[in-house]
This record gives sequence, structure tokens and C-alpha cells, in this order.
Amino acid sequence: MTQNSDLLQNRKKACSSIPSATATMQKLSHLSVGILLGLTTLTAQANTTGAEEYRGSAAVDTSAPIAALSKLTSLDDDKPLTVTIPTIQQFKTKAGVPVRFVQTTALPIVDIDLRFNAGSARDGSISNTGFGIANMTATMLTQGSKRLDENEFTRAVETLGINLNSSAYKDMFIVSLRSLSDDKHLLPAVDLMTQMLSEPAFDDSILARNKARLLVGLQQQKQDPNSLASIAFSKALYGEHPYAHPSAGTLESVPTIEKQQLIDFKNRYLVAANASVAITGNLTLEQAKKLAEDITSKLPKGQPATELPEPKPLSQAKHIHIPFPSTQTTVLMGQLGDKRATDPQSQQKQTNFAVGNEVLAGGDFNARLMTEIRQNLGYTYGISGSMNPMLARGPYQIGFSTRNDKARAAIDASLAVINDTLEKGITSTEMRLTTDNLKNSFPMGFASNAGINGLLGMMNFYQLPNSYLTDYVKRVDQVKLSEVNQTMQDTLKPDDFLIVTVGQEDPWKDKKTNK
Repeated sequence: MTQNSDLLQNRKKACSSIPSATATMQKLSHLSVGILLGLTTLTAQANTTGAEEYRGSAAVDTSAPIAALSKLTSLDDDKPLTVTIPTIQQFKTKAGVPVRFVQTTALPIVDIDLRFNAGSARDGSISNTGFGIANMTATMLTQGSKRLDENEFTRAVETLGINLNSSAYKDMFIVSLRSLSDDKHLLPAVDLMTQMLSEPAFDDSILARNKARLLVGLQQQKQDPNSLASIAFSKALYGEHPYAHPSAGTLESVPTIEKQQLIDFKNRYLVAANASVAITGNLTLEQAKKLAEDITSKLPKGQPATELPEPKPLSQAKHIHIPFPSTQTTVLMGQLGDKRATDPQSQQKQTNFAVGNEVLAGGDFNARLMTEIRQNLGYTYGISGSMNPMLARGPYQIGFSTRNDKARAAIDASLAVINDTLEKGITSTEMRLTTDNLKNSFPMGFASNAGINGLLGMMNFYQLPNSYLTDYVKRVDQVKLSEVNQTMQDTLKPDDFLIVTVGQEDPWKDKKTNK
């Protein structure tokens, strides 16, 4: 199955300088696109915050010291945060596939992440109108092999108690496995993984069933304003670029997908020259090397995927309205953002932007957009924005929903906050709170096997050096206020934003629009 949304990112993960298990998981369009960045969660947070504000409404001298702190003797021994980065071991298989391995012995588990430069952006190379080929290939890899039909394959997976999945995103194609580390479970699990890669069934009757189900889901998308906004935003932002079409395909393209196209996609892109492997778990280095060989030995050698073209930014603002019978208007605004930074200088700039954007559009209640648009003006329960860097330039998006009659006012107020931030900059206090938060939350990225393996997979895919992870705290410490504000000014161009609205009333109807 594809990811729930190609563009939906946790705001911490989406910031390009912040290592994340699913940064990679650029996550790019599925049947249920929740592009508004967790508005349901933000609604719950809003209700909780309201209760806290009520409880704290009594008069309090906020300038007075907190007396209880003087009795907390443990604060006397408070020391700076020390972060221990996992030890990453690197090697290549005989087929030349790069592998990163982290040994963890706390749990008898192994996580394997096999990535290919083979996302839905490659659909057009198989068929000019074949949108959804990568997604359908990923779906059908787990639906039987030449040795095991669909039911037998599923029964084998469930008997072993493993997680075996394949997913297609804009940039990447991921096959993942989680298994117990003993040979009784791991060896047959790896055999199933190699079967699905080297000899998938691609059964015609299952393909027909998948297409029918997918078409129902795509039809249902028309009743989801978030999905409508996301699809329209990508199409308008990317035009003829491969990122423009949804990964799941369209109502027009899905019926045309054929078995031979899936075979062609697998043979062209799911090859050793286009792959990388990440392994985390209770294995020795020698065991990890043998495991990597077992996984990749049956892959065709093939050729690396060609470099994706760079999309062209919009030359002026563009407003798109999609009529939808709803009491609320869904709003997406943004522009072309960055590609994934691979050199230290560019990584530092993306860290600078991550800090500034967290102050401007982070999802917490201290962010400027949240403070003004939600708390002060009451236009929305939640508003946030993030950068989603990819192999080519990804999108920068800000999303929220509001009452139909407040849509234009909310948009104008949001743009005003952005322009004010770019003009005056963020403050040193805001910057320090944000950098402290980023550093203190950083270890959570590798607090689990899955978290570590996701980081390894992302670093492998983008060919990032180990210093990307080991120097993260250093990059945050090197952030300077002047450079943060300059990077924000250089990156964001709100006067040229693409703005998509989905709702009952057109917020641009009384103004001259640029469609």
C-alpha cells in the first residue's frame, strides 16, 4: 500500500535538517490524503489548551520566582545533554548494494529496510499515462509469488508473525521486514522477502480486483476536501513534472494499468544498481553481511535510475478555488521548497530554515501562525507548515481549515504574519527555545529499532554521510539569528504563493484573481 499522504509530514520530520525515520517517507498521495497536518489532533490539543487556560485564569504574578524550585536539589546536579549516536557500520554486497547496519541487542528483533530509487515519479517512464504503476507494483508484491499463491503467501507471513510490506512514494520504493532474530523466524522471513522481489505473481485476477478497489477509493476522494486540495496543489505547483500526479494514480489512469507494465517497472527499477539496504537489530556484523547478501543476490544488476528534472517555480501568485458543499474551507498555501541537502553548507542552511520555520509555522501553540490565526483571531483550530525536501525540489506548504465566511480573512491574516516575520525576523528568545527543543527531542529519533532503521534507510537513499547524523547537534548549535532570518527571507516568497481553497464560497470572487 502507498503511504497515507505523499505530502503529510510530522513537522519535526519534515524539516530537512531534522533526521527522521520517515523523512524519507516523504512522504506524497494516497486514497486518504490528510494534508492538513493533523487538524484532528490539533483540535484535541486546542480543547485541552482551553481547559488549561481556564484553570489558570486566576490572577497570578508571572514575574515572581517559583518558590518550589529552590527546594529541588536535583537541579544542582543538572548537566548538559549528552547524546550517544548509534554506531553505524557500512559495507557493500557483492552486487555493489550499499548497506548500513546498527547492532542492537536489547530485543530479539531485526528490522530490514530495502529502498529503491523507484517511486511514482518513474511511472511516466513506463507509460506516458500510467500514473499509479509504482503503487500497484508495491501493492501486488505482497499478494503472492510464483511459488506461493496469495493465500499461501499471506498464511506464511502470519504464521511467522512478521511484518512484510512494500510501499511506493514519490521518490522511493520501500520493501521492509521486521522479524524475530532467531534463524527459525528470520531465515524463512527473508526467503519470503526475496520471493516477492524476484518472482512476484502479478496475478491478472488480483490485478483486476485491485484496480476495482482502487477506483472506489479514488471516487471517494472526491468527497474529501483535503484530498481535493492536495491533488490540485501538486498539479498546479508541478505542472508537467513527475511529482505532479498522485502516487495512487487517477480515475483515468488506473483502468489502463496492465500486468506487463508492472513487470517492466520491476525489471527496470527494482534492481541492485538502484538499491540500498539498512539493517538494525540483534545480529553480529557477519550475520548482517550474510543477510544483506541473501536479500540482494537474486536482484538483477540493472542500471541506476536517471536523475529527476528540477521543477520550475511559479513566476507569480496563483489562486485556485474548488467548490465543495461544506461549512468549512480547506486552505493550502505554499511554493516550491528545497531538495534534500547533501553537503554540509546546504545542510546548515536547511537547519537554519528549520529553526525559523518552527517559530513561524510549527504545530505547537507557541508558533506565530498558531498564536495569531488560532488563539488571537479564532479562525481555525490548527495551522502549521513544513518543508518536504526530496530528490528534486519538494513543496513547502501551510495548511488549515476555517469557516467559509472567514476564509479570505484567515488567508490574508496568515500572509500578514509570514510577511511580518520575514521583515522583522524571529527573536533570539524564540530561536533559543526552538534550538533547545530540537536538541532535546533529537535522541527520540533513535529510541527504537524502527526509528534507527528509518534513519539509516533515509541516509542511504539520499547518500548522506554518517556525519549527517553525528553532526546534527553541532549544526543546531551553530545556528545564528542573523543567518536564520536571512535564510527565511531567501527561501519564502509569500507574494508568489500558490493558494488552493476547497469550500462552499470562492474567497477570491470579489477580487481580481490569477488563475
